[in-house]
Amino acid sequence: MDFVIVKSHPLLVQYVDSLQRKNAEALSFYPMAVFEREAANGRLLLGLLNDEPCGYIYVGSAKDGVMRCHQVCIQYDARRRLYGAQLVVAMEAEAAVRGAWSTRLRCGFDLEANAFWQSLGYKCIRHDQGGVRRMRTINVWEKPLSPGLFEIVGIEPAVGTTSASVWAKHKTVGTVTQFVRGDNMKAYRAAIVAAAKADVGRDG
Repeated sequence: MDFVIVKSHPLLVQYVDSLQRKNAEALSFYPMAVFEREAANGRLLLGLLNDEPCGYIYVGSAKDGVMRCHQVCIQYDARRRLYGAQLVVAMEAEAAVRGAWSTRLRCGFDLEANAFWQSLGYKCIRHDQGGVRRMRTINVWEKPLSPGLFEIVGIEPAVGTTSASVWAKHKTVGTVTQFVRGDNMKAYRAAIVAAAKADVGRDG
């Protein structure tokens, strides 16, 4: 198979947007305008298999010496063939060129991709709270670009399942709304958790 990685392609933005939408449950959402801007900045790396798009990786800046990976996705029929790993290698090379000393990403605790990142030498460095719709814990993974330069102390990645049922129910009846953001996010999350416990109490 002829696999290459490019930053320019007539279908780059359209393909990335389409594949993102097909994998919406696993990826953060970005509007097409973001992909158009980042394509112009050279931050979208497209994998071509026999001249056909098969996956991509979206990288951020190398701010503070850390390059962040915002998204990586391989279409279903090309998975488990090391193409995703080659995209990650390309990202790490890009990070080194930009002066980064490590790469970092976020991955939902219920996704198989956690094993993928661990197999590539990434370590889970912390757990973050994800969005309130899925109540998903986020594993934050990091890898130094120069082994031996510094040591990353890893922890066990979180594992679990997600459910949007509580969020959907209480959004409908007005207990919580989709418009709470920013500093109120913790209170928003607490409201959903409290509503779920109240449901359990009534059912019990």
